[in-house]
Amino acid sequence: MFKAVRSGLKLIAAGLIAGVSTGATLAQSPPQGFDLSSDNAGWISIGTEWVAVPGGPQPVKFDPRFPYVPNNTGKQPTFRVADLGNPNLTDFAKAELKKSNDLVHGGFAMYAREARCWASGVPVYLLNPAQPTYFLQTPKKITMVWQMDQQVRHVYMDVPHSPNPKPSWYGESVGRFEGDTLVIDTIGLNGKAHLDNYRTPATEKTHVVERYRLIEDGKTLEAHVTITDPAVLKQPLQVIHRWRKVNQPIIESRCADGEMNNHFASHRQEPIPVANRPDF
Repeated sequence: MFKAVRSGLKLIAAGLIAGVSTGATLAQSPPQGFDLSSDNAGWISIGTEWVAVPGGPQPVKFDPRFPYVPNNTGKQPTFRVADLGNPNLTDFAKAELKKSNDLVHGGFAMYAREARCWASGVPVYLLNPAQPTYFLQTPKKITMVWQMDQQVRHVYMDVPHSPNPKPSWYGESVGRFEGDTLVIDTIGLNGKAHLDNYRTPATEKTHVVERYRLIEDGKTLEAHVTITDPAVLKQPLQVIHRWRKVNQPIIESRCADGEMNNHFASHRQEPIPVANRPDF
């Protein structure tokens, strides 16, 4: 479903890379609020899980019986097993998470979806690890490009939502500046992504509002995110995520180049997405 899409995004990203690597054109006319794009600025996710806003519902975490161990800790890494006892989950959400848990317990290699070349989708796009996200800013649009495989989001500034947006992986995002805060409102999601890296399901009812601001003298980007989906969450989930700033040119990459041949005989895993026609 995505092979053709990846080709299209590569062309988009290729045209943008020159602007990011120099930082010149983008820095000339930054929009109001603040500029995330100049001087080869990229933003690397700090962690891959949501942090709850104090006093609110908790995001999904690992089952205490099966602790999650990430890479590079000196211990044997594990795949995530979600805690089905989270009281903010609907029965539908728990049933979907149990399917993922059962696959892990059955030996399925539950790699992150972007590692298998699938689109991350909103809101889990914000948790994309390791590689920086670049913001390409103009007064009318902010384009986010995650370096790995050049996943792309488009945020249209100071416009209302369409009356009936066509569902898609990244939905329809509209943005505005409120003083020192960038607000992004996303609807029109296709329900094929997840709300987090535990594979909490999303539906077409998912609504995401991100509120970004710079902290720590501009070295850190922080977003307060509100996720609403009555089919999945009993109450809206309010979480925080942060990124650290790096100054380096964007590097072109293609997930499929490596993953097409990255097959492990002992692992059952998601297939690489393919399509017979463009999906855009």
